[in-house]
Amino acid sequence: MKTEVLSGRASETLDRATEALRRGDLVAVPTETVYGLAADGLREEAVLKIFQAKSRPRFDPLIVHLPGVDWVDRLAKMDDGVVPQFGELHKHFWPGPLTFVFPRKTVVPDVVTAGLETVAVRVSAHPVLTAILRKFGGPVAAPSANRFGRISPTTAAHVVDELAGLIPLVIDGGPTNHGIESTIVALRNGRIEVLRRGPVTEEELAEFGDVVVVAASSHPEAPGQLPTHYAPETPLQLIADGSSFSPPANKRCGLLAWKGSLLQHFSTVRRLSEREDLAEAARNLFRYLRELDGAGLDLIVAERVPEQGLGAAINDRLRRAAARASRPCERAPLR
Repeated sequence: MKTEVLSGRASETLDRATEALRRGDLVAVPTETVYGLAADGLREEAVLKIFQAKSRPRFDPLIVHLPGVDWVDRLAKMDDGVVPQFGELHKHFWPGPLTFVFPRKTVVPDVVTAGLETVAVRVSAHPVLTAILRKFGGPVAAPSANRFGRISPTTAAHVVDELAGLIPLVIDGGPTNHGIESTIVALRNGRIEVLRRGPVTEEELAEFGDVVVVAASSHPEAPGQLPTHYAPETPLQLIADGSSFSPPANKRCGLLAWKGSLLQHFSTVRRLSEREDLAEAARNLFRYLRELDGAGLDLIVAERVPEQGLGAAINDRLRRAAARASRPCERAPLR
């Protein structure tokens, strides 16, 4: 299969993307978080192609991206007690990088929800995806456009690196704005349960109710909850301070740095943010991990960032990426 890349700014691109979705084909699309691999969210045979292209296990549910907030009632059921809190949250954060998990209606195919009785929904702020969804006239299921468990793509080139020959069409909308996947929440018993950390922080959510963070699970109820995820092929080790780390002898080690220490003993260094800005760090996270992964290293060492605001989401990704490596400096097998 030939993979074609089209500019997201052309009107012809919107037509091509919409036609592909209506045929039941896959389209990689930009969002403000990471690039997504989209299919008609209400057609089982189309959604199954996502799992095939990504080699994604069927027990991991997908996010459904909506043309607008009016679609929530078509796909999801809400208890009366949840409606006021949801109203406040969506008015403040939508369109944007916040996903809600609700009990689902039967119109949502089982394959989208991994057989669960809930569905994850959000309204994206990206103008290209918004235009595609409005022209398409319906929701799309769209996980990140990469091989399962790998580093999420933040440019169209990353998508091509991951899925060339496996999908027909990539829409290039430029680099993503946030660089990490959306925050996922469930509204239960007056609480806001964070199922996956992301650009909308716990501090921001706390203005709208009590916030509880749910631990990673091997039996996910939402995307991005698996203990091992976002991983480079090169083993990754998470540490507090790169200046106190001694690379093993005869091993090429690279550093994903937060602090500005002198770090000449690493073969390659990428600093997440020269200004120690967490938003910039989040935007650079997956891009720099990809660059380090392609540098022929034996080990990637990543410094923790401050565990506050966006830092909690960045550290969450790094912990899951590090969980894949069984032993330092031993290259993991390709998957």
